[in-house]
Amino acid sequence: MNHRITFLLGVLIALLSTGACAETASHPELKVETIDGKTFDLVSHRGNWVVVNYWATWCAPCIAEMPELSAFIKARKDVDGIGLAFEDTERQEIIDFLKKNPVDYPIAQIDVDEPPADFDIPRGLPTTYLIAPDGSVAKQFLGPIKDKDLEQAMSAARPGKGG
Repeated sequence: MNHRITFLLGVLIALLSTGACAETASHPELKVETIDGKTFDLVSHRGNWVVVNYWATWCAPCIAEMPELSAFIKARKDVDGIGLAFEDTERQEIIDFLKKNPVDYPIAQIDVDEPPADFDIPRGLPTTYLIAPDGSVAKQFLGPIKDKDLEQAMSAARPGKGG
């Protein structure tokens, strides 16, 4: 019995030290420099839904979902987006990738060793957060998503709909 408790405590300590048990802040902040040199500040997008999408150039499901995410964000005046390139690569590689795979939302490359503090470290890619107009996290998705997934999460989170 003592060995089992010791083992479980060791696992818990390891998880805590890697940040794997970190929780996304209920009203996360995110202020990053985008690839085009502008600043994206999540707080300044209050009043709109915001899609925060972690992705990488080597991630096939990420690449597959980008056109639909881009079309969804572009088509809706009440939705903004930010793509967070979560990979340790040269900035120019991201720029070259985006020339071949353009999107209609800003992209920022984030440091994989020091990712944004108010968000969980992605356990897989793509990882997407839907931020409600009040700045709260309405839904977190792991894996590729479709516009219908975002629509359903937005409907579920609207006041008077149980969220």
